[in-house]
Amino acid sequence: MSVLTGKTALVSGSGRGIGKAIALKLARAGANIVVNDLDEDVAQQSAEAIRALGVEAAVLSGDVTAPDFGDRFVQAAVDTFGGIDIIVNNAGYAWDSVIQKTTDEQWAAMIDVHLNAPFRILRAAQPIIAAAAKAEMAAGGRARRRTIVNISSVAGLGGNPGQAGYAAGKAAIVGLTKTLCKEWGRYNVTANAIAFGAIMTRMTAGEAGKSTITMKGQEIKAGVSQEILESMERGIPLGRAGTPDEAAGAIYLLCLPEADYISGQVITVGGGWTL
Repeated sequence: MSVLTGKTALVSGSGRGIGKAIALKLARAGANIVVNDLDEDVAQQSAEAIRALGVEAAVLSGDVTAPDFGDRFVQAAVDTFGGIDIIVNNAGYAWDSVIQKTTDEQWAAMIDVHLNAPFRILRAAQPIIAAAAKAEMAAGGRARRRTIVNISSVAGLGGNPGQAGYAAGKAAIVGLTKTLCKEWGRYNVTANAIAFGAIMTRMTAGEAGKSTITMKGQEIKAGVSQEILESMERGIPLGRAGTPDEAAGAIYLLCLPEADYISGQVITVGGGWTL
């Protein structure tokens, strides 16, 4: 039996990049996954890869910032698997500008995806988690440990020029994480945040000036120049950017039984790089 066999994990933004790597890492350890991506076909491809590992996957495609998304995401886990053990709030993207050029739309989009969406998912999950924990305690004993991992960034810890909205959202999720640690500890829930540094995804690996992603009809520039990437890597003590699988490893570690007493922490995963 694998270490996460029988557990259910919700991973937002798990159709691509780091999110997909997280979902596959947890699935290899035995967890069933509720997959989400903005694009249905991408989400389904991720689900097929998960099922090929011998576990189950449910799919809820769509925009995590939709007001009802959190309720539907949680309900998908309950309807398909009967409960919740792990929530990874991973979905996000960067829409960068220096502050004087940041529009209200940009600012709202960054706060919406990096703070409001995780908040709604966690708010929807609370009654399910609390009821399950109380039932387990009433049956005699401690509630089994459940896990929350919210994704932050080194930009949220140290700021980053040109990323006012992104950094603000990633800083705010740290405050939410630490609050949940204190509110949900009585249910034997651990809540931690992972602050990623330079990880090679489509947001960083694309060709600068030519690579874009489309979000809600907006073409948003992605990718960094080779010169900037090399400059970043010179500042990383390990000498290189990380891979999505290495990023996923940090979330996996927090889901293991060995992490049962780790809560309220922000763990930087950046090869030693800080801003």
